[in-house]
Amino acid sequence: MADIESLKQALAVSPNNTPLILMLAGAYLDQFSLDEARGAFEQALSIEPNNPDAKVGIARILELNGKSSEAIIRLEQLCEEVPEHAPAWFLRSKLALTEDNGPDARKYYEQAISIDVALVDEDLLLRIKQAGGEALVETDRGKPTAQTAEGWQAEFESSEEDLNDADGIFDDLEIDFVEKADVNFSKVGGMETVKEDIRMKILYPLQNKELFEAYGKKAGGGVLLYGPPGCGKTLISRATAGEINAKFISVGLHQILDMWMGKSEEKLHELFELARRHAPSVLFFDEIDALAADRKDLRASAGRTLINQFLAELDGSMEENDGVLVLGATNVPWHLDSAFLRPGRFDRLIFVPPPDAPARVDIVNIIAEGKPVAGLDAKALAKRTKDFSGADIKAVFDQATELALTEAMKSGKIVPITSKQLAKTAKLVKPSTRKWFESAKNYALYANQSGFYDEVLDYLGIKK
Repeated sequence: MADIESLKQALAVSPNNTPLILMLAGAYLDQFSLDEARGAFEQALSIEPNNPDAKVGIARILELNGKSSEAIIRLEQLCEEVPEHAPAWFLRSKLALTEDNGPDARKYYEQAISIDVALVDEDLLLRIKQAGGEALVETDRGKPTAQTAEGWQAEFESSEEDLNDADGIFDDLEIDFVEKADVNFSKVGGMETVKEDIRMKILYPLQNKELFEAYGKKAGGGVLLYGPPGCGKTLISRATAGEINAKFISVGLHQILDMWMGKSEEKLHELFELARRHAPSVLFFDEIDALAADRKDLRASAGRTLINQFLAELDGSMEENDGVLVLGATNVPWHLDSAFLRPGRFDRLIFVPPPDAPARVDIVNIIAEGKPVAGLDAKALAKRTKDFSGADIKAVFDQATELALTEAMKSGKIVPITSKQLAKTAKLVKPSTRKWFESAKNYALYANQSGFYDEVLDYLGIKK
């Protein structure tokens, strides 16, 4: 790992040395000092506005901060501007994989290694294959799609006509799969409080439709998941769909926004129509604050029009949205337009805190899988990583891996990652969730007349 103080001293002598600035940014990133790393990358861009390494660095920071949709948009633009920059394609592949988009992940991965064979990553390729990117074949539309052993077609119960109509929407909106969710609560470690909250607010009403209809209420509606970035909001949403055997449609910001006037609203309407045709379904909007921002903060009329369209879709007649569960995930619920939080829209809020001890044990075991780790004590490491998000725990492993690699390069043979190294790096990594709680605490204490954020205060042990 590069020494930060040495790099600062070198930059004091040569302040406009872009390679040195990028090395400093990388050193900050290795220590998971995201704000400092972004500042260094932006400093490099102030000197070289088109530096692709700095742009990839900022995209990586956005991903770690839970802003994957913005990272994807930036990488799409970078790949168009500098198509020969392999790291951009490689990171784009990883982000596609996090959205369960196996075919695109495979396509971007192959593009990256065709430019730079040193980026070959067998572990990443294996995960891409498991996500449905086994092979790419040409369809009659001329667009690549996934060819897997099981075949996604078996997952659908709709008629062939409906599927053909849906396929057209998938292509237009770059949505690759509408599937029965492949996980349920049994495959999500820990988070028992969140699971029970979801059962009470979502699952029981959907599983007892007749009882609710007797009281004049319909299944479906909107639920907002909020909490620090990297804490499993997307995973728990997919598991919710699995619990009710519903199709899961995951929507990112980049799949909605369009440069042409009125096109974004049209895409949003198509998505809701798709969910209605395939009910019961779960329509999941990641980073929903970008689509449902407070209209007082928007100067452009296009943004206001999109929000109005979103509200209109949520307010569709009871028959239209019956059986459609709309889930939104955000790190900043206080930035949403208040109109979204009124009864009948996103009126049910669920706080998703940092992973608890059982969940951290599962995360540790998953990250350790396939790595040369000696004597791993997952429970002990979980105790040392209280308040850590999944991304924070990955940073612990990344730094420990670098320590082991340093020794491996000296000896010329594989040196295992030890529990001692993991314990050491766990002390160096600071939980990224703490910064989120600093902001959330202020909103929960001073802008919480409705009681929306009482769960945050309960988690922090603060009495109103």
